[in-house]
Amino acid sequence: MQLLTLLFGILLLFVFILKKVNTMIALLAVAIITGLLLGMPTNKVMASISNGIGSTLGSMVMVLALGAMMGKLIEDSGSAKKIVFILIKAFGQKNIQWAVLLTGFLVGIPLFYNAGFVVLIPLVFAIASTTGLSKLYIGIPMAAALSVTHGFLPPHPGPIALAGIFHANIGKTLIYGLILSLPIATIAGIYFPRLILKKQDAIANPHFAVSEEQHLPSGIKSFVTALLPVFLIVAGTIGNSFTADFAFKPVFAFLADPTAALLISVSIALFLQNAPIAKAMESCAEGVKSIAMIVLIIAAGGAFKQVLIDSGMGEVVKQLTGGLNMSPLVLAWLITASLRVTLGSATVAALTASGMVLPLIGPNAPPELMVLSVGAGSLMFSHVNDTGFWMFKEYFNLSLKQTFSTWTAMESIVSVLGLVGVMVLNHFV
Repeated sequence: MQLLTLLFGILLLFVFILKKVNTMIALLAVAIITGLLLGMPTNKVMASISNGIGSTLGSMVMVLALGAMMGKLIEDSGSAKKIVFILIKAFGQKNIQWAVLLTGFLVGIPLFYNAGFVVLIPLVFAIASTTGLSKLYIGIPMAAALSVTHGFLPPHPGPIALAGIFHANIGKTLIYGLILSLPIATIAGIYFPRLILKKQDAIANPHFAVSEEQHLPSGIKSFVTALLPVFLIVAGTIGNSFTADFAFKPVFAFLADPTAALLISVSIALFLQNAPIAKAMESCAEGVKSIAMIVLIIAAGGAFKQVLIDSGMGEVVKQLTGGLNMSPLVLAWLITASLRVTLGSATVAALTASGMVLPLIGPNAPPELMVLSVGAGSLMFSHVNDTGFWMFKEYFNLSLKQTFSTWTAMESIVSVLGLVGVMVLNHFV
């Protein structure tokens, strides 16, 4: 009965959106209706919504705001356009997807998906605008790279947390994760968009010529400004990973925080601007205004997710999948994928599943591969109860059908290929 209620809630959400109801209002309304139909008291439904909004925005609202400021400063200064020229010269227009994919890996390892998405999206739009290529043709490689790092690679918080729960070796997990990540991201991020997008979307502007404008900033200045948050977070993460205490460890811990790294980066970007400070502040304000509705939609998505968690939907899924007889790695993937589809959050799904599959670790399911199997399952079939779904939809201005055929399909490819890769690795380790 509870699963039918959840399906009704998702169907109701589709109806609202098809009727052009604002996405934020639709998500909040469906969250309340679904919670009540699942038997939650009114006060508990509203408490879940408040907690969901708070937990979702509390960890990322400043990252989103500072990332939007950073993106607008990079755009207005000409740094994004300069980077486009350099990437096109280095990789060529035909291979520009590879440049975006590699950049996504660099950004995705230390950053949460949402933060990495915000940092990279101005670059994606700048490349698409300058070359005449489809935004999705450029954006899917970025999203695929961020997804595989989110699910498979330490020091990302999800794999790190799972490695701790499963007592897995971090070094082995990282090596196995890299073995899986590179080919999976290539298939999902390079070949998948080439397959599904119209041929003309993958053809660069024939009249485009790489001719730099004289007033653009230098290449070094442009890359330092754009990638400084990544460098700071990577340096902070590496420095903070040492077990021994030393004088500068608190500094590294500070730099490892995305909010701190982006605040420092915005400050340095302001210092490097040739424009007056008042104009730069206007750019920052415009950047935040541009993502206001996206932030509210993400908050409402977090509310829906929390209602599903607090209503006990996760326990229902556990009971339905607990009696299946199959490989522990496949079972771990299936349980996590079920939770992901039900609850929306990849991290919540992975951590919830970890308590169920922990007893399954053994000779046929090494802890490092269990980390990757659960990580792969946590990426399966992202849909309307996942904030990443709405971010991708809103930033790329897609319909629901387009979002399912691009974002959801890409995430599912990464998830299924991750399971296949884990099963192959299990024969050799």
